[in-house]
Amino acid sequence: MARMKVFNTLEQEAFEAAPRFNGAERKRFFALSVTLNDSLESLRTPTNKVCFLVAAGYFKARRRFFARQFRPADIEFVARQIGVSVGEVQLDSYSKETCARHQRLILSHFGCSPFDEAARGFAAAELATMVRVQFRPKLVLLDIIQVLTRRKIALPNYAVLATLVIAAITHHQRALSRIIDDSLTVSQRARLDALLEKEPETGAAEGWRYRLTLLKKPYQSTQPSKIKANLADLRTLRTLYLELKPVVDRLALSFEGIRYYAYSVIRFQIPQVSRRSTEDRHLHLISFIVYQTFKLQDILIDILLSAVQAALNATEKEHKESYYQERERRDRSVSEFIDGLRHGILGTLSAIKTIVVDERLTDEQKVAAIDAALNTQEPRKDIVEQRLDDFERNVAALHQGRDYYALLEDQSLKLQNRVAEIVRQARFDAQCRKPALWEAIRHYQQKAGAVDKNAPVAFLSAEQRAAVVGQDGKFRVSLYKALLYIEIAAAVKAGALNLVHSEKYRSLDDYLIPKADWAAHRDEYLQRAQLEGFADCSATLDELDKELDARYGQTNAHFTAGDNPFLTFRANGTFHVATPKLEAVDSLSPGDFLPDRKYISLLEVLATVDHTTAFLDEFEHWQLKYQRSRPPKKIFFAGIIGYGCDIGHRKLARISKQINENELDSVVNWYFSLANVQSANDRILQVLDRMDLPNLYRQKPDMLHTSSDGQKFEVAVDSLNANYSFKYLGKDKGVSVVSFIDMRQLLWHSTVISSAEREAAYVIDGLMHNDVVKSDIHSTDTHGYSDIIFAATHLLGFSFAPRIKGLGRQRLYAFRNRKHHEQQGHMLMPDRCINPDPVHEQWDEILRFIATIRLKVTTASQLFKRLNSHARQHPLYRALKEFGKIPKTLFILKYVDDPAFRQAIEKQLNKVESSHKFAKAISFGHSHEFIQGEKEDQEIAEGCRRLIKNAIVCWNYLYLSRELNALHDDERKAELINAIRNGSVMTWEHINLHGEYDFSDEKMLDSVGLAGPKNQPLPTG
Repeated sequence: MARMKVFNTLEQEAFEAAPRFNGAERKRFFALSVTLNDSLESLRTPTNKVCFLVAAGYFKARRRFFARQFRPADIEFVARQIGVSVGEVQLDSYSKETCARHQRLILSHFGCSPFDEAARGFAAAELATMVRVQFRPKLVLLDIIQVLTRRKIALPNYAVLATLVIAAITHHQRALSRIIDDSLTVSQRARLDALLEKEPETGAAEGWRYRLTLLKKPYQSTQPSKIKANLADLRTLRTLYLELKPVVDRLALSFEGIRYYAYSVIRFQIPQVSRRSTEDRHLHLISFIVYQTFKLQDILIDILLSAVQAALNATEKEHKESYYQERERRDRSVSEFIDGLRHGILGTLSAIKTIVVDERLTDEQKVAAIDAALNTQEPRKDIVEQRLDDFERNVAALHQGRDYYALLEDQSLKLQNRVAEIVRQARFDAQCRKPALWEAIRHYQQKAGAVDKNAPVAFLSAEQRAAVVGQDGKFRVSLYKALLYIEIAAAVKAGALNLVHSEKYRSLDDYLIPKADWAAHRDEYLQRAQLEGFADCSATLDELDKELDARYGQTNAHFTAGDNPFLTFRANGTFHVATPKLEAVDSLSPGDFLPDRKYISLLEVLATVDHTTAFLDEFEHWQLKYQRSRPPKKIFFAGIIGYGCDIGHRKLARISKQINENELDSVVNWYFSLANVQSANDRILQVLDRMDLPNLYRQKPDMLHTSSDGQKFEVAVDSLNANYSFKYLGKDKGVSVVSFIDMRQLLWHSTVISSAEREAAYVIDGLMHNDVVKSDIHSTDTHGYSDIIFAATHLLGFSFAPRIKGLGRQRLYAFRNRKHHEQQGHMLMPDRCINPDPVHEQWDEILRFIATIRLKVTTASQLFKRLNSHARQHPLYRALKEFGKIPKTLFILKYVDDPAFRQAIEKQLNKVESSHKFAKAISFGHSHEFIQGEKEDQEIAEGCRRLIKNAIVCWNYLYLSRELNALHDDERKAELINAIRNGSVMTWEHINLHGEYDFSDEKMLDSVGLAGPKNQPLPTG
């Protein structure tokens, strides 16, 4: 059997080799501390002194020893630093015994312990826990390295760690096999194996297919026939799941583990599943059943939410249209009413006025004449009053338009066709925060949807309860069902109603670190999540109070002194701040130094960058152990181009030479996972991060500015991840691709979300995703910020700097009241005081929430979506929002005070806008549309598109680095450096993205044998 692979060859070599430092890193890691200097004085020979310091620097950087490996540049640097001649350093005389003694001194200096038997036992115990939640050996290895580093345990060599990881995974898999062997009954085994049999012939098109194959691909459509097919699959799977649940509970697999085994079944052909050992086969099938049950439940709830929203939108639209269609009646009614006033009441008043001013009449005569006039106008008065009554009724009817509930009732049948059975089959959590709605759902499910006048109505408003009973006293069943579905959808979105068998729609607490576990190991969790500095709420708020007060003072002092001419105050108390444009720099463009007489093919770019970075090594087979030889690189490049350029890998194979469609299809199936594509991107970023040229874009050597923004794309197929966005997509559905980029043009993360979602919930995902690009300050536009994002970024250690629309109308906050600031003579003052009470009350929950994100127990976007669904009702939401007002105010005060800060934000956001144009240039294959329906497939396609962008950026950097090294003219070198610093390497004019045209003679031959037309008599009529 093939040995499980953890690190590839290059990664092993990098781990085992001594670190490679640049100039700045040498200064940092080889700096002499007082304690280290004392130890140095005890050493006698120059060789021992230099080797000791180099080994200490290496340990400081990587928390491990590299025997007697020393890089010449480091030896030279340290020797010069302590005043020793390099010639005096004789590495051959540095013995093993001396090296071991120095290692003990270094461990003591850094307060670390060696990797001894106790440490090995600790690592094995940690790994046993890790492999239960993470199935990628590489990630497990990286996690144990972090744990050992935090515990201040020296890291052993790669072979030791890899052996421990493989042993832990093997032991866990054997334990799972034993559970399967002990727990499954004979009948359960038979039912599982029945999935691998073919369906009996029924005459249907799919009658010959395996039962398991029919359960692999849920429909993404909201068509009733597709929904019914999904529901039938859910019934089958859930029956199996409930029967196997005791076994599932014993297995205690994490979602990642379930997903790994389930995806293997989805990728396998049925004979491949059948050939596996009995316990292994059953483990895979059980995981598949669990995963597909949860996935189908979530898909059906997505359909319910989508269908309900569509019904509401249609009702609202028709309601508005009916109102506008009544304009003619409304205008006619107003005209008739005015005419009645003019000829009726106004005529009578005019006659009375004439009588009153007639001097010939006595008072008695005037009274008699007025009485006569009123009596004469009586019939007309009745007409006017009738018109007045009619007008009043018409105004009320016209204002309401056609009855809203009647229109909703018209939509009910269409809605029932889609969601009636979903509501009946869904397994909602009994812990519902709306008891009246829960009672109605139970009644509906018990009656199998056949409700009548006895159905519970307490969940409806008074107006709705009145509407469900018609004027004839009959119960309007269709309207009741529509209102029930609407309330269910609203409760699910609000987090008041959760699902039992679901991954997306469970209660918020299910996604957090378990409360009991948190209470028992709080200090350990805080240490692992690097939150020890925030353990004390009062101390945290006191520190922020001082910082906020100082920032108010500084910002106001600069304005009062006239140092901030860009800040002005309006009469209504709001303020406005202008951002001066950056001065244009007269320099060449980086494109002027790139090839201008030759177009570089995209295939060449990918191959060249892979030669430098080996990013294709990250495309690992889905199975942990795989014995067959690796496919040729060109097959992987074809898959990347097919996905990234939206051509489709099958179409690409058919229009390409030397690419076999079956081989490409197999590679895409087994190697193109989202994790692999992301790791391939990271591999390119690692190489770029080590290059010096990209650092020309840094304003400060120790500060990295990043940004993110969304870009809308249409989706060409049915997709529940797609939604409407009229402003960007018109009447078509689409998604939003949220891209993350740093100031060096490294595209370090991207995700695909519904076009109707806000980007703010996904900002933290990007910041937490990458271990290569460590953001110091992150910017978004208005769609990417919220108060709770300010709170989370502050606690996670990121500076958040969004560009907020209407900034002058944002409220400012402080711990001290406005009067305090008036006494300080401040112009820019807080509008409200921070309320610390909810923050104090929920501080432990806030830390648990942030620790869950930091330790990657659950993604931040999933937590924020569930938390936001509760809106203002959830105390944790209110506490985070209140806390977030503090860093938000600090940011606004800095933003107002520092024009260079504002310019940097604008400049960084312009870079992410440029990356959108780059994406459009690459995505040419299907009119810039996604041709994948499922969210994960869309993310793989976007990951390949980002891989192409990063590869082109990397190629440009490599080319410009070569050009810079080849230049001997200092003036020309300065021109190139200024061109890079003031321009953008994210340019693609010299890249042939669209392939090559073949004008060979054979391509001009008729390949299908078309002849001249033969006219046939056509039918008429």
